[in-house]
Amino acid sequence: MKIEVLYVPNCPNHALALERLREILSAEDFQTHVNEVLVNDAASAQSLKFPGSPTVRINGHDVEPQSDRSASFGLMCRLYSDGSGVPTQQSLRAAIEQATGSEV
Repeated sequence: MKIEVLYVPNCPNHALALERLREILSAEDFQTHVNEVLVNDAASAQSLKFPGSPTVRINGHDVEPQSDRSASFGLMCRLYSDGSGVPTQQSLRAAIEQATGSEV
């Protein structure tokens, strides 16, 4: 399983997103490396199709189900469907379940 957390410099939600993700992985005994990707210029944001910081992708898929509707990419903060700046534990679990084919 490939896990990436994409973020901009000084993102106020980067640490919390990592914390939530690592808590779930630890609770389920997943020994998976989390690759942190710093997005620091507009060209990188466009090429990575970066909808904002932080973005969590598992096996290349955004953990936010509605993210594929976004046509806006750039160096900005991100809001998730629940109105917060971090993915919910539920969306993280669902993405991990989908990637592993098992219930978390």
